[in-house]
Amino acid sequence: MYRSHTCGELTLANVNEVVTLSGWVQKVRKLGGGMTFVDLRDRYGITQLAFSKDINADLYEQSNKLGREYVLQVTGKVQERSSKNMNISTGEIEIIVDKLVILNSSDVPPFTIEDETDGGDDLRMKYRYLDLRRTPVRRNLELRHKIAFETRRYLDDRQFLEVETPVLVASTPEGARDFVVPSRMNPGEFYALPQSPQLFKQLLMVSGFDRYFQIVKCFRDEDLRADRQPEFTQIDCEMSFVNQEDVLDMFEGLTKHLFKVVKGIDIPDFPRMTYAHAMKYYGSDKPDTRFGMEFVEIKDLTTGKDFVVFDSAEYVGAICAKGAASYTRKQLDALTNFVKRPQIGAKGLVYVRYEEDGTLKSSVDKFYDQEDLKKWADRCQAEPGDLILVLCGETEKTQIQLCELRLEVGGQLGLRDKNVFSCLWIVDFPLLEKDEELGRYFAKHHPFTSPKEEDISLLDTDPGAVRANAYDMVINGVEVGGGSLRIYNSQLQNKMFKTLGFTEERAQEQFGFLMNAFKYGAPPHAGLAFGLDRLVSLFAGLDSIRDCIAFPKNNSGRDVMVDAPSVIDKEQLDELHLIVDIKED
Repeated sequence: MYRSHTCGELTLANVNEVVTLSGWVQKVRKLGGGMTFVDLRDRYGITQLAFSKDINADLYEQSNKLGREYVLQVTGKVQERSSKNMNISTGEIEIIVDKLVILNSSDVPPFTIEDETDGGDDLRMKYRYLDLRRTPVRRNLELRHKIAFETRRYLDDRQFLEVETPVLVASTPEGARDFVVPSRMNPGEFYALPQSPQLFKQLLMVSGFDRYFQIVKCFRDEDLRADRQPEFTQIDCEMSFVNQEDVLDMFEGLTKHLFKVVKGIDIPDFPRMTYAHAMKYYGSDKPDTRFGMEFVEIKDLTTGKDFVVFDSAEYVGAICAKGAASYTRKQLDALTNFVKRPQIGAKGLVYVRYEEDGTLKSSVDKFYDQEDLKKWADRCQAEPGDLILVLCGETEKTQIQLCELRLEVGGQLGLRDKNVFSCLWIVDFPLLEKDEELGRYFAKHHPFTSPKEEDISLLDTDPGAVRANAYDMVINGVEVGGGSLRIYNSQLQNKMFKTLGFTEERAQEQFGFLMNAFKYGAPPHAGLAFGLDRLVSLFAGLDSIRDCIAFPKNNSGRDVMVDAPSVIDKEQLDELHLIVDIKED
């Protein structure tokens, strides 16, 4: 028996018991007077081991030769500590060791295995198996397990079946780029790794599996960022004989269940916000509603004052930062530089301070008097002590820039507390978006999203105005899930393909199996997929999803631990009938 207890469970109730523990050496503390203390760590916690020269000189000498991350098995008696550590669960006891077995020695690790490590991101990713020993990273994976477990339990209780769908599928050029896999047995042909199980879960609805889910790996060959990885995990769901409200109620219920069980938080009913409202007042289809600071249009109040910048602008929008009139000129200059960064692209920033004495001071005093500025302040519902920030330009671009400014200021003012959660549904998305360069429409979600019934006639006359029966779940400005009602009528699906510029041959080639299946009685159906990685990172208060994935890729899509992707042998390439230009070192 390697252990009778874990390193996180012994308390004063175990005093005088003889126990056996196994784990890793966290720290060795050599004290004067012939005493050495060793902190032994496993997944469950840390227990202090005591070695006394007076009690057992040989064991004492052995303890002084231990290094960090040595793997030990110890047996000894539990006793009450004279100097207690109430920061850990075992901090009131220690083990007086009478048997020590070194199960394995260890090289000195490249960084400290502690909560606040000295290892940078690159180093920790290279030695991820060591990073996973750290408590914060382990807790993230324990949280991930809990969320996945509770998701399965919730959905199982509601008659959902977990069904595995294929990992090797056909490539579909629409949407994100596929990862492709050459087929040795079919020379010149390729599988793709699935971007989602979309087509298969719809086929399961045709098959009569009216409630499906899967916690599934998906793959997209896209540029990476903090909330995106080339392989990610979805909670993928589909339901038959449901309308939009049925779906929203079901998965709002799941989210409330997870918050309650995992975090002990009661979340109120989710408000519904249209896509048009979100873009007009937040400049984003995933607005952070933990705070206000909604956009206010003031174009009509700014014209005719000889300020060419505003006069020539299509849109002039403002936000009111409550209590921020105390911003210094240095802080305002920093905000100006922030919005002028290439990633945001604003030309400049106008500000108005509403002083406590009621006067208004702005960066455009030359053009606007107190009466003018008071009109701005009134429309923004500003009060003495507030700061008004204004951007202008093309409507859509400026709203996106104003969104970034709003989030930056909200963060500076402490309004984006990671322990506060604001959830909502965004509904009534546009069905299509037009690529002006290509002169054609693309599906905003995917080609199987159902248009609103009252907008179907617009597919012939004004496709850009058609709204979708689509919905996204947004939490704290992060899109954590999205889905739609599906088209289940073959005629409407063909009309959708035609609007997207598909020829009958191309539609049949790519999606013929689904269209053929619909001929045999497809039920009304709808679905939704949550990003498990994003959901866990929100619950954990992380800025990146990487720390809630056991073995993530870096921002270049590389696994620096196993050095993937990598070059393969010419013999393998020949067997796959591939020709690759391999550069010689």
